[in-house]
Amino acid sequence: MEMQRTPKAAAALALCAAAALSAALAAGEQAPPPLALKDLAPKTMLVGAAIDRPQAAGQDPAAVAIVERQFDQVSPENDLKWERIHPEPDRYDFAPADRYVEFGRSRGMFVVGHVLLWHQQTPAWVKAGVDGKPLDRETALARLKAHVDAVAGRYKGRVGGWDVVNEALEEDGSLRKTFWLDAVGPDYVEKAFEYAHGADPAAELYYNDYNLWKTAKRDAAVRLVKELRAKGLRVDGIGEQAHWGVDDPPLATIDEMLAVFGAAGIPVHITELDMDVLPRDPDMWGADLSKQATIRAKTNLYPDGLPPAMQEKLAKRYAECFLLFLKHGVRRVTFWGVTDKSSWLHNFPIRGRVNYPLLWDRDGREKPAFGAVAEALRAHGGL
Repeated sequence: MEMQRTPKAAAALALCAAAALSAALAAGEQAPPPLALKDLAPKTMLVGAAIDRPQAAGQDPAAVAIVERQFDQVSPENDLKWERIHPEPDRYDFAPADRYVEFGRSRGMFVVGHVLLWHQQTPAWVKAGVDGKPLDRETALARLKAHVDAVAGRYKGRVGGWDVVNEALEEDGSLRKTFWLDAVGPDYVEKAFEYAHGADPAAELYYNDYNLWKTAKRDAAVRLVKELRAKGLRVDGIGEQAHWGVDDPPLATIDEMLAVFGAAGIPVHITELDMDVLPRDPDMWGADLSKQATIRAKTNLYPDGLPPAMQEKLAKRYAECFLLFLKHGVRRVTFWGVTDKSSWLHNFPIRGRVNYPLLWDRDGREKPAFGAVAEALRAHGGL
């Protein structure tokens, strides 16, 4: 009987295979026919990327070429968020979102809508009450339904799945203290899924959050989905944002999270994947400007490029994580960005640090991490 390889051992094999391919190419040998990540992934797994406004408009040719070649799914970084698409009560700005949706559909991709309800990137007018009073339940729900009907309704039959509610849980598993909770009450999540299904009955609907590998938050997400389903609402999966680092969270914790969701019968989507290679000093959050400058100088470790040892560490981490995704039958893996050039992590949690979190460098060239992911997928599928 064949022995089951651990993710670390399998990742090491994937790295060796990727290194052997690189050496063969350097020696002038003929490369095998290229296979894209979408071709190497199992048929039950979509592989995609979040694209920004210039990419959706075709203004970043290198990134567009990568997306067309490698992926069968797209998500929007910002253009379907409330502040972008519905900035004023009686004004919608659909043009950028229309371009995004057409970008994916014209290339035969599964198009994800992100996001219908979130407490951030939401205009002030949505949170304001009538006549200077606090926002009341009836007004909040009317605004939510009008927004969902207009946005999800516009793309009915063209967007395959929606992140309906984003980041509704605190780290301890309680509902996050937001204006939605204050104005509507705990059933605002239920109402959002109800309105989304009404606007497009055929679309898949997801709950999306971060740090779901933490036990309390993970278990709360499972309870939330089960409660929604028990009320007859459609919830097709949970999205773990997976803004992870090269060391954290531990692989065993990721493995456990995926196993718990699987045992609960909840399909998992890895929705915003990247790997931070820079340290995150606890003092970064809320630091004043002078302190930020000091922390940035101390933690901006690779301003001139990622050293080979860190490239290898990043590649190993990606391979290990993908092997866990394959093990647990993750339905979709979406990278949050295409190349290192435009990653949001250059400015989070402090602006101006140079980061390298994705599979392609600033010039659109494949990094060792790409080869490691490709080899992990290839080994799993036997290609």
